Amino acid sequence: MLNNFFIEEHVKKALEEDIGFGDITTDYLTKEEDMLSCALNTRTDGIFCGKTVFETVFRILSPEINIKFYFNDGEVIKKGDKIAEIQGPAKYILMGERTALNYIQRMSGIATETNRYQKAIGEYKAKIVDTRKTTPCFRAFEKYAVKAGGGSLHRFNLSDCAMIKDNHIKFAGTLTKAVEQLKKHISHAHKIEVECDTKEQVIEALNCGVDIIMLDNMSVELMKDCVELINGKAIVEASGNVSLQTVREIASTGVDIISSSAIVAKAPTLDLGLDM
Repeated sequence: MLNNFFIEEHVKKALEEDIGFGDITTDYLTKEEDMLSCALNTRTDGIFCGKTVFETVFRILSPEINIKFYFNDGEVIKKGDKIAEIQGPAKYILMGERTALNYIQRMSGIATETNRYQKAIGEYKAKIVDTRKTTPCFRAFEKYAVKAGGGSLHRFNLSDCAMIKDNHIKFAGTLTKAVEQLKKHISHAHKIEVECDTKEQVIEALNCGVDIIMLDNMSVELMKDCVELINGKAIVEASGNVSLQTVREIASTGVDIISSSAIVAKAPTLDLGLDM
């Protein structure tokens, strides 16, 4: 998902944003020959994510910086764990510290929050998935973090899957007409999903032969009825009012997918730090 060339281009832009025309503090207070040793430590429990991105920040700044990792993406870290050791020119370690931490604190936070949701589902078959409510130009990193945390992915962008919502139905006239129009134009490789908030809409979507039916903001009782009605004829997704407190009960209805923006949009950053 995160190709090296993509990471490198993104990191270069992030470094340009942060360094500007030069680190006027470090440039005048360190010498080229000054060396530094430090450790990347975690101050809380969680799931680590962002190893390659972290490495890329320092590799771009100086090939003389050496990093030894003790954890990989997706692994559990405990408060006080040493995640990595970094050695090299002090000037470039200090210059890249904030950017490198910004990436891994955000990504590890999302991986950790996603893991909490998937664990809360327990023994039920449902998978927790993300949404398009992501940080602009940071989506690939956030989706990668969802996967690292044990979650699954919804569509990457608007061209991935056709999703019919209430506004689309208004323009088409009816749900059936909306599906018919899409089937005439989209690729055979694309799936069609319909957002339904009533049982009647679920029945209409089933009759249209759609691939995915989203049960949007339904009660648990209504979701159970709809899952029985669909009976495996389409993938069933639940969305709306999903939280750590409600996700298990939603999963108990038998849905296949539970989508939530909270695992990304509301995920707190993980407290990681470079100790010099």
